[in-house]
Amino acid sequence: MKMRKQLVLLLLLLYPILSYAQESDMLCVGRYWTEQEANLKMKEFAATWNDKASWEKRANAIRVQIKKGMQWDKMPQIEGNFNAIVRDTKEMDGYIVENIAIESFPGFYVTGNLYRPLEGNGNYAAILSPHGHLQDKRFTHYVQLRSAVLARMGAVVFAYDMVGYGESNQINHKMPIALLLQTWNSKRVLDYLLSREDVDPERVGMTGGSGGGTQTFVLTAIDDRIKVSVPVVQVSAHFFGGCVCESGMPIHKNENLQTNNVEVAALCAPRPLLLISNGNDWTRNTPNIEFPYIQKVYALYDGEHLAENVHLPTEKHDYGYSKRTAAYNFFAHHLNLNSGKIPYNEGYQEDFVTILPRDMLEVFDTENPKPKNILNGDEAVMTYLKIK
Repeated sequence: MKMRKQLVLLLLLLYPILSYAQESDMLCVGRYWTEQEANLKMKEFAATWNDKASWEKRANAIRVQIKKGMQWDKMPQIEGNFNAIVRDTKEMDGYIVENIAIESFPGFYVTGNLYRPLEGNGNYAAILSPHGHLQDKRFTHYVQLRSAVLARMGAVVFAYDMVGYGESNQINHKMPIALLLQTWNSKRVLDYLLSREDVDPERVGMTGGSGGGTQTFVLTAIDDRIKVSVPVVQVSAHFFGGCVCESGMPIHKNENLQTNNVEVAALCAPRPLLLISNGNDWTRNTPNIEFPYIQKVYALYDGEHLAENVHLPTEKHDYGYSKRTAAYNFFAHHLNLNSGKIPYNEGYQEDFVTILPRDMLEVFDTENPKPKNILNGDEAVMTYLKIK
């Protein structure tokens, strides 16, 4: 009896370690497979379904795993209550820029900029614009360019900080639940945009490059309110994302399921999806490996025309001019935006956009301090959410 009690005690002591080890075994981090291994895995995945019903059974299992792996059920159930802070409205050439923060959950804020059309009487499209890994990326010229252009074309664009970067400095970026927080922030940005009277809920898009691409296809996979999705330079069969915010929680694997970001992106079907890829990163195989698989999924819905790939073999990992202009055309077509609002001369001209300095785009400063209820630090956030 004494030995049995000692064994039980030992197991109780070891349980957290064993659980952590088991969870770590379910993580698919970075270049989890070689390109050849990924090629063979895609063939294995394709063999698990042969019609719309069998694909949707697999698709549902993947969605369940994404939410379970992120611990989605730990997030507070919130309707509305954005406590939005919108200030410093700036009228530009055909668009408006505002500094904005919304409450993601009590004490945790999404910080960003709202770009919206200068002309029109509402009923605009809306576009979520997350970004990738760079400390001050929201303030860069290329994020400002694409946001302003899409706004002048007729969309309300919310460009927001990746957690731990820019003004989202309540936590460290590489905290254990960064993937959960980023996805939840995107969900709340979507909720906010749909709460606006000037937004048409049937014309909502999302786009981001690199880590912003991950945020794009993950939210699109689990929330069908995103009607058009454009993940840029990120959808890969062998690369799962190299940061804890992309692959640090077990969304791709459990004891009975293995998937990858190609299938996660394919969960967009049959909504319009544009993959933008290039020749100098993990998306170099997109025309031959990733996109054909996704096209087969779209064929189940007779929607081959709704999935596109723009591959730029001479380019590198960015969201540069040629990638932006491909996205402009795709959004113009599927969200009914007015591309004629943008000057064009053998290519879109973006020089009407005024690139603003960081201090003109920040939500908070000495005269506009952060709310008093703000949660500071990783531990404070995880304690509030009751996540260990």
